[in-house]
Amino acid sequence: MVSEDFIKAGKIAAQAREYGRMLVKENASILEIAEKIENKIVELGGKIAFPVDVSSNFIAAHDCPLFNDPRSLKKGDLVKLDLGVHVNGYVVDTACTVEVGDTKHAEMINAVEEALKEAIKIFKPGTKIGDVGARIEKVIKDKNFSPVRNLSGHEVGHYLIHAGLTIPNYNNGNQTELQENQVFAIEPFATTGDGIVIEGKPAEVYGMINEKPVRDDNARMILAFIKENYKTLPFAKRWIAKKFNMLKTNLALTSMERAEIIKQYSQLVERTKKPVAQAEHTVVVAENPIVLTK
Repeated sequence: MVSEDFIKAGKIAAQAREYGRMLVKENASILEIAEKIENKIVELGGKIAFPVDVSSNFIAAHDCPLFNDPRSLKKGDLVKLDLGVHVNGYVVDTACTVEVGDTKHAEMINAVEEALKEAIKIFKPGTKIGDVGARIEKVIKDKNFSPVRNLSGHEVGHYLIHAGLTIPNYNNGNQTELQENQVFAIEPFATTGDGIVIEGKPAEVYGMINEKPVRDDNARMILAFIKENYKTLPFAKRWIAKKFNMLKTNLALTSMERAEIIKQYSQLVERTKKPVAQAEHTVVVAENPIVLTK
């Protein structure tokens, strides 16, 4: 049986995603979009599993708005909204792609949405992981796009966004069979580029990787806040700065990063700087696959 907390988190994530889709408009502030979606998650009774990403054009993922981020959307931007919700630690992950005031990338958006639908159809006990990747790859290539080969879906769990197994966006030959009641985020990415992402600018998103003592009182106080509120889940610098101010936050995060207590994530960009589209649902493996985030 799948936890009721997974089911509740999925419903909240779906509502928050569709709410966010309506916010993606010309001249909209990416910071306001992210914060409105985050607030909606809390309003609906969930908790934020990771900072909302608003990644445009050739930035495939992990573009989290910065503190006082001045950027806004322009006509023609291809925007990936990626968000996570947890209820009592049970994490779901979902994403969609929205084009701002244009339709020139409609076919690429359709490619990832169709690839996701096709992958879900075979998300049953006994299906080989490589076969799911092959299904995604075929749909995307048949529509004359390239799958992003080094981004993948992932198993989710209790306070875990990446809980073990991954779901590729191409046939990687993995013969591991899906097991009933496993829960995965499936996330096809398509591009007009060569389908490889590389690290871009720092995203000001962090996650705790080691539990170590810290000497500085300020850092100790902020670390205690991180452990209590986020555990091992990612968090945004802007969240900490709102609580403790930017100077204290910068000093504490820098010292903790140096001590390898936390790590910072980077934007992921398509290496040929070609646009990328994404679609994502969290799905339970079953004879009739259960889409938690529909």
